[in-house]
Amino acid sequence: MRKIFWLAQFTVLVLSGCMATARFYPVRGPLASQAPLPVLVGKITGAFNSGTVTVKLKDGEVCKGRWATVGRPESTQAANQAATPDDMASVWDAVYGQGFYVSHVLGARLYARAVLAGDRGTTLNFEMYKHEDNRTDDPAGAGAIKGVAKDNSDNIYKVTFGG
Repeated sequence: MRKIFWLAQFTVLVLSGCMATARFYPVRGPLASQAPLPVLVGKITGAFNSGTVTVKLKDGEVCKGRWATVGRPESTQAANQAATPDDMASVWDAVYGQGFYVSHVLGARLYARAVLAGDRGTTLNFEMYKHEDNRTDDPAGAGAIKGVAKDNSDNIYKVTFGG
């Protein structure tokens, strides 16, 4: 019975994994001080190891890029030396708490990143991860996925996923 449950969950994940909506909430930087808070909406497509990300910024600029999974470090020394683009480890820690990146994200099997380029010059570094042991009532697992982003205007975003 348990095997059937996980097979059904995997099937739903694959079928719904074709596209997800992501919301980018500014938590630090110039956008975080605006009222009302400008929440950016993005679309993530693909499944398994890669796909695309598209985010529409407040001014209408569209940022696009490809996400891909991040390989696991082969040794503890490599893990200690692993650096994310533009110091994304500090972005994870800023959003989720000191030490989050090293404790949860680094070396995770389900960890991906992308660099998005805007049609007006904005660059957005984006990362997402899902804890392998996270079991949730959400059949697609979107509630178990965490994400962060940082743009070239020093805005840091908490990224959430859902319908």
